[in-house]
Amino acid sequence: MERKLINWTGLTGIVSLISYTVAVVFAPLAFPGYDWMAQAVSDLSAEAAPSRLLWNQLSAAYNVCSPVCMMCVSIFVSDKKTGTKLFRLGIYLFAIMNWISAIGYRMYPLADSGKEIAAFQEKMHIAVTIAVVLLSIASLTILIVAGFKKNGMKGIGIWAAIALAMMFVGAIGKSAVSADHFGIIERFSVFAAVGFNAVLGVYLLKGFGNRNK
Repeated sequence: MERKLINWTGLTGIVSLISYTVAVVFAPLAFPGYDWMAQAVSDLSAEAAPSRLLWNQLSAAYNVCSPVCMMCVSIFVSDKKTGTKLFRLGIYLFAIMNWISAIGYRMYPLADSGKEIAAFQEKMHIAVTIAVVLLSIASLTILIVAGFKKNGMKGIGIWAAIALAMMFVGAIGKSAVSADHFGIIERFSVFAAVGFNAVLGVYLLKGFGNRNK
């Protein structure tokens, strides 16, 4: 197929995933004593975290590319009338979630890793997290339903189901495992959305089309 500029912007989804993964893997090097198996990813970007500078450097592409990718996906499916109205609604909600995440977490980072949630900034961080989680669940559920409908985009429905399952594994697992393994389970949740963003980026790169696989 002949790819237009908007199709090539799908690469930003892949760049976003790579940037985020690199930050998660290498930012702990600047955080003495950080235990990735027990601690949350958000601890690495807390204001008082020694790894904050390195995290910001490594995740810079993620912060920009993630919302840009979803904005381009939204524009493309809207312009081409890709899928059903329900499908497009799911895409739009996922794009809104990405913008809230990109802006909200930059405005309200945790003040300190492992600190009790008490100050306004920390409460806002939790509020952003709640909004991100609810929008993620809503958008992925809609995409699953839309994907498995007749003439729906089944491939995206399957990927959305995988992402949603990962989120629930993270959510349920946090209360099911010991504190020593909290970080492992939490990473299922955080990588679900970033990974699905990359999947949609690949679909945009390929032009979506009318494929049902």
